[in-house]
Amino acid sequence: MTPQITFEWYMVLAIMILWSVAFGSFGWYCAYAARQITYVTLADGRRKERRLPLIFRLLLPLAPNLTHIFSKKFFAKSNRKLTSQIISAGYDSLITAEEIMALKIIFPILLGSLWVFIVKFGLSAANIEVLTKLQLPVAIIGILWFLIYPTSWLRKAIKDRHNEIRKALPFVLDLLTLSVEAGMDFMSALQRNNLHREIDALGEELIQVVREIQLGKTRRTSLRDMSLRVNLQELRSVIKALVQADELGVSIGSILRIQSDQMRQRRFERAEKLANEAPVKMLFPLLMFIFPSVFLILLGPIISRMIQQGF
Repeated sequence: MTPQITFEWYMVLAIMILWSVAFGSFGWYCAYAARQITYVTLADGRRKERRLPLIFRLLLPLAPNLTHIFSKKFFAKSNRKLTSQIISAGYDSLITAEEIMALKIIFPILLGSLWVFIVKFGLSAANIEVLTKLQLPVAIIGILWFLIYPTSWLRKAIKDRHNEIRKALPFVLDLLTLSVEAGMDFMSALQRNNLHREIDALGEELIQVVREIQLGKTRRTSLRDMSLRVNLQELRSVIKALVQADELGVSIGSILRIQSDQMRQRRFERAEKLANEAPVKMLFPLLMFIFPSVFLILLGPIISRMIQQGF
């Protein structure tokens, strides 16, 4: 007997097909966004690859729906602060302050809703009373994390870029010192450094300094602008010394050598400080993971034997 095909059966089939198309399209979009390569254009016209997080690339197309709200005068102060942070992180041509603020709304709404759905049905499926009571706190923590994630990512990007500049600064100062003491002027030393070194975060900033000077800015103004862009204390002190040397007519070679020695001394002190902090940072994982593991390894067989003997 042939089963009767009803209208409900067609509806179920249509819904299944639509869901399959939706998931397939979303998977294709995720794969496309993951393969997409973005670049920042340096001051001399060269391009360098720099990628936003995948979740940013997936949800940024939704940001224009909210950016007009954050473009208003009420958010001008927040926009200026975020813009300076984006410039310090090196993403000024890839994302704007308005888009960051829009993502702070989009993330909790979309990803927060998905997180609440997963928490509710996941912890309920476990059928454990303790986990069921934790549904609301876990859901709230997830929504709050999605709310602060865009700005926390931006702070981490700034920190990573600062560490890269801090690491390269003594070596660059040594190269500039050797070039200047060999008879080259400061501009030629900068250009030679930019030409022969691999482009890193500090190299990008020095390329922009050279370009601005070529376009008519004074050396002092270009260096001060770099200090404001990067907003790093070590670089600020070096630029301040160079500007003062330029104003007073002091030999730049000697200033560069002094600053290079100071940078290395600061790196040594910072490494020593981190080494002294290591035992304190290791204390938590030591108490939470290592000691219980040793306890189980040593006493596990004894406890197992006691359980087998009925104790």
